[in-house]
Amino acid sequence: MFGPIKPVRRVYHKLFTRDRELIRAITGIIGITPDNIRLYKLALTHTSFARQNAAGKHETNERLEFLGDAILGAVVAEHLFNKFPYEDEGFLTEIRSRIVNRESLNHIALKIGLNLLVKVDTSNHSMRHKSVNGNALEALVGAVYLDKGYDRTRHFILKKLIRPHVDLHNILNTTANFKSKLIEWAQSQNKEIRFEIVKRKQQGNTTEFTSEVYVNDEPIAIGVGLSKKKADQAAAEKSLAALNIA
Repeated sequence: MFGPIKPVRRVYHKLFTRDRELIRAITGIIGITPDNIRLYKLALTHTSFARQNAAGKHETNERLEFLGDAILGAVVAEHLFNKFPYEDEGFLTEIRSRIVNRESLNHIALKIGLNLLVKVDTSNHSMRHKSVNGNALEALVGAVYLDKGYDRTRHFILKKLIRPHVDLHNILNTTANFKSKLIEWAQSQNKEIRFEIVKRKQQGNTTEFTSEVYVNDEPIAIGVGLSKKKADQAAAEKSLAALNIA
């Protein structure tokens, strides 16, 4: 009569143990104990690993990634705004871009061990790309924001991500020539590339330029800067990320 109870108990015990281990791991990463573990499970679920819910929709970390990207950008922007009170918008935009670009986020995700928790279908070769971890980091930020609110998320970003793992001194003293790197790649692939200033916006005594990159006449990415050179560099950096060029 009571035969099936033990297998059911074993299943529940296994699930509880798995959740407890995940909670412990997440706590170690963000510095606070999660309340809504479902948010964090979702943040760690890549599209390739997704399952359909009752409504027939795939539950992935893409929506949390979108939210986390916005929160991360806002926190970093505020941090730089306070740290560099005499620098202009162009400088702040460039530094923020280099902190939150895909390569930087992938690096941070590996440093904090997030790659060990991400659920991804590695049987598909295309799913092994390193951007998976950076995307999951943005999704994690989104999960922390929904679970804990802005103040604790800001604390997590600054204390656990930016200060320990972003070398601001190195960023400030290293000028990466993204445009040259992109042009070299295009030449090696026998592709035509061009940069075009598609917009000029006057703001008082300054002009904001918008540059767009085209590869074989296909638009790839847009960048903004307070000079044509900075706009081209910003567009080139985004293009490198969009084309998965390390």
